[in-house]
Amino acid sequence: MPDKRRTAAIIGGGVIGSGWATRFLLNGWDVRFFDPSADAERILHSVIERGREAIPALCDVVPEEGGLYIASSTVDAVEGALYIQESTPERIEVKQAVLKSTQESCDANAIIASSTSGFMPSELQEGALRPEQIIVSHPYNPVYLLPLVEVVASTAVPPEVTQRASDYLESVSMKPVVLGAEVPAHVGDRLLEALWREALWLIKDGVATTGQIDDIITHSFGLRWAQKGLFETYRVAGGQAGMKHFLEQFGPCLEWPWTKLMDVPDLDEALIDRIVEQSDEQAAGRTVMQLENERDRNMVALLKALRAEDAAAGAFLNEINRRQQAGE
Repeated sequence: MPDKRRTAAIIGGGVIGSGWATRFLLNGWDVRFFDPSADAERILHSVIERGREAIPALCDVVPEEGGLYIASSTVDAVEGALYIQESTPERIEVKQAVLKSTQESCDANAIIASSTSGFMPSELQEGALRPEQIIVSHPYNPVYLLPLVEVVASTAVPPEVTQRASDYLESVSMKPVVLGAEVPAHVGDRLLEALWREALWLIKDGVATTGQIDDIITHSFGLRWAQKGLFETYRVAGGQAGMKHFLEQFGPCLEWPWTKLMDVPDLDEALIDRIVEQSDEQAAGRTVMQLENERDRNMVALLKALRAEDAAAGAFLNEINRRQQAGE
């Protein structure tokens, strides 16, 4: 943990920006938050309270909370910030404008990171005052609980900037994964998009409902992925011969016409209505807030179980707790 409080600026709220603010705040950073939306502060405080409930269950030593400042503008927010996280709507012209105005006011050595789930750093850097200052730090929701963040840089960004960004992210108990190259939608969302497209076809063709698909994920390979991921799961499936045997045995399946992955179903009104109706039935009257709270409780329980086995994200949390206890 840092010897003294550092300052992070969060530009743009909503679920993601508020999650970022919570992550930094509850890990000892001072946070300067700006979002002009009328309900931005309400969402922010709601997310912070959820974080305050969840995070102590995963920490052996709960960090001292930083200070929260609600800024009146982007200029006000970035004052003194070492790290700036942009989480504005997913429109390139909006992000480019916000990033440019941010650079007009922030320290030239500050890290400016975008939460974008789709745009590449080189796209965000177009028209920027200092392209080498802008990277992507793509988190997963809820940001205050899920530790992984994809760190993506273009060729305009010096390695020192990427390393410093990773150091800042590690200081708030995140696991940065620095990608080897920029690509649209990075890595995680590309994998999720593949699953999402196939699921839409299964619903459209009447093969399965939203509830059945979610049950199949949560009661089978979703549990495997939480501890072993994709490739290690298949390595185990290969038996004593490991990955080579698995690839030799199941590789030919890639040539079979099992998937419609390369096609996209038309999201017409009929399909939208079917998905919405099935999703409403699946929710069984629970509000989004109830679903979020349920998700957080389940996630904490799963992470605690992984901590007990020193596996996957649990092993990472154990290492973070060891560092905090040692005062690092």
